[in-house]
Amino acid sequence: MTSRRRLLKISAAAAGAGSFGAVGAAALFEGTRERQEAPAHLRGAAPLPYAQVISIDLAPSCGRADTLRTAHRAITEIDGGDLAAWLALGPNAFSAQATRPRHLTEMPSFMGDVLDPDESHGDLLFHITGSSSRSVGQAVEQVLSALPEQRVRWRLDGSRPENRAEHGRGLSRNPFHFTEGYANPATETEITDRTTVTAGQGEPSWAVGGSYQVIRIIRLATDFWDRDTLDEQERIIGRHRDGRWLDGTPSTERAVFASDPQGRTTPLDAHVRRAVPDRRNPPPLIRRSYNYDRGPDDQGLIFSCFQADLQKGFETVQRRLRGEAMAKYTLTTGGGYFFVPPPGNTWLHAIAECDSPTSIGVGS
Repeated sequence: MTSRRRLLKISAAAAGAGSFGAVGAAALFEGTRERQEAPAHLRGAAPLPYAQVISIDLAPSCGRADTLRTAHRAITEIDGGDLAAWLALGPNAFSAQATRPRHLTEMPSFMGDVLDPDESHGDLLFHITGSSSRSVGQAVEQVLSALPEQRVRWRLDGSRPENRAEHGRGLSRNPFHFTEGYANPATETEITDRTTVTAGQGEPSWAVGGSYQVIRIIRLATDFWDRDTLDEQERIIGRHRDGRWLDGTPSTERAVFASDPQGRTTPLDAHVRRAVPDRRNPPPLIRRSYNYDRGPDDQGLIFSCFQADLQKGFETVQRRLRGEAMAKYTLTTGGGYFFVPPPGNTWLHAIAECDSPTSIGVGS
């Protein structure tokens, strides 16, 4: 119950200042009251297996405060049961008078990116996940019907093949046939520590209890990749397909790269070694990504990660990945930086009051 107490403490601080297979939704949530009470973006050891991510631009003709209220209500109405859904704010969701999270800017183009403006950024992000693609689609239409005047900037469907929870970690198979998720923490406390803004970070008081979310639409050269031998692929990734480290260490244990300084076993430019060179000090973030498939020539990953500090989390890892062996197989074409507000509506009052002389009665 430690993490639950911490989440409640954070909320109080904010108020004052693919194939689903045989694994059911109940198993992914692990059936505990604590997990059910977690914010939607952190709920369950493994996220639900289907998702749609929708970015919208706010219509100038609509009042910002009213739109935020409507968006918040629409996403709250669908969240729960076999759906986990949340709203995230882009940097332009805020008026000039509002105080936005201090690291929330437009996502820059990192080395090797070719960002398509029509598939990048956005004022609001709806991230809707569910136990079936049908339930996700119906929920998406319900949300968008509540915002008929807003323009969809981009949207993308995703799935998590072989989605499951093992040893407290959510795992799935990516389009390169490797299992993702081993680097995530295995306990609620660790997840909360890595992802949730706390008082004292220099963030606006309304943001305490929220998380930074990064979305990266990464096209993968699957045909090119499949021409390589399995041994070559494993050395590029830095793990065996079954998750074991290349030195034979089990997937649930930390690899010790210091014992392989020349990279004879795990190459120095392997993905996992570049991303986390010291396994004793993992990056403070969690990954909850989905595969996408828009036809034979456009398959890839909807990379999604959450963190309390964008610079210490995603941006630090991204800088380390420069020069990795996997770079020639990947191309980031879109995505953006967003902020998931804390549970409740205190954040909405704080932001909306900067745009309206009257307070907003959320849910009234």
